[in-house]
Amino acid sequence: MNNPVFSQKERNIIILLIVITLGCILLYAMRGIYGAILGALVMYTLFRKVNIFLIERWRWPKPFTAAVIITISVFIIVLPFLGIGSMLVGKALELQDDPAWIKQLINAVNKFAGDLFGKPNLLKEQLQASAAYVGGLLTTVLGGAANVFLEITVMYFVLYFLLVNYKGFENSFIHYLPFDEEQAIIFGEELKNITYSNIIGQTIIAIVQGGCLALGFVIFGVEDPLFWGVICAILSFIPLLGPPLIFVPAALILLSHGNSWQGIGLLIWGFGLVINIDNVLRLVIAKKVGDIHPLITVVGVIIGLPLFGIMGLVYGPLLLAYFLIAVKIYKANKRLALKKEQLEQRL
Repeated sequence: MNNPVFSQKERNIIILLIVITLGCILLYAMRGIYGAILGALVMYTLFRKVNIFLIERWRWPKPFTAAVIITISVFIIVLPFLGIGSMLVGKALELQDDPAWIKQLINAVNKFAGDLFGKPNLLKEQLQASAAYVGGLLTTVLGGAANVFLEITVMYFVLYFLLVNYKGFENSFIHYLPFDEEQAIIFGEELKNITYSNIIGQTIIAIVQGGCLALGFVIFGVEDPLFWGVICAILSFIPLLGPPLIFVPAALILLSHGNSWQGIGLLIWGFGLVINIDNVLRLVIAKKVGDIHPLITVVGVIIGLPLFGIMGLVYGPLLLAYFLIAVKIYKANKRLALKKEQLEQRL
């Protein structure tokens, strides 16, 4: 019998190269739905316990359980986001037709900066310096929003099969991770805690901060308190930096109009209550389910917005946190392997 052209080892290498090549092609082809797949994994994590409870305790059929969970998630997650998006688009069109408030804001900040710092063109200079970056970022965010329907459809398609085949998914997850079973369980638990902290915890913080700012706008006589409360809630995903982008300009406008006590009161309200309530809630959430460091959140948002559009406010910090957890588990695994090797050498 003639010898084969390739040895078994060479065949394995060729097959591995084919797998890697096809995998890279698939990853490139799927680049437009990364957000949908990540969203499905996040939604699965959030509703996992409910899914298992309904199937194993109440004996509901798996397809029916998945349909019920998807319906609930649409009403409590998707529809509110679509409502907020509709509000923002409507307001943007309104401001485009009547941009007087933008000129008013620029004049107010310039007057304040001129009196305080001797730089009457401070805002104009900053706007010119950052116009290109902000414009590109806004285009990216709006472009991501244009594909929201496709992403939601793919997300729920993937989520349905994850919920129906949850045992197979979780067993495969543990099997293919390069950790032993104990470390894989720890890894999964940390992923769950980080997801809960960033999604549920940050949503609570956003709602509370947005509500507090809207109440402050009502008290101090600022127009459109509901709209700006929603904007504050969105920006509160950026710790410490987000809310001041709303209440500081509003306070400057009040001061420029001679409403001194309202302007000063709004600044005290913002820095005293709106900012600090963030810190208090984060401590409470950290004790309950874990916490994401503010630096991770800020860097994650910067990374996430170009990749996922507006959902990058959520997905960016999650991805960065997941990466750091994987590094942490890898280092622990490496230390364990080193200890085993040292023990074997002693024996």
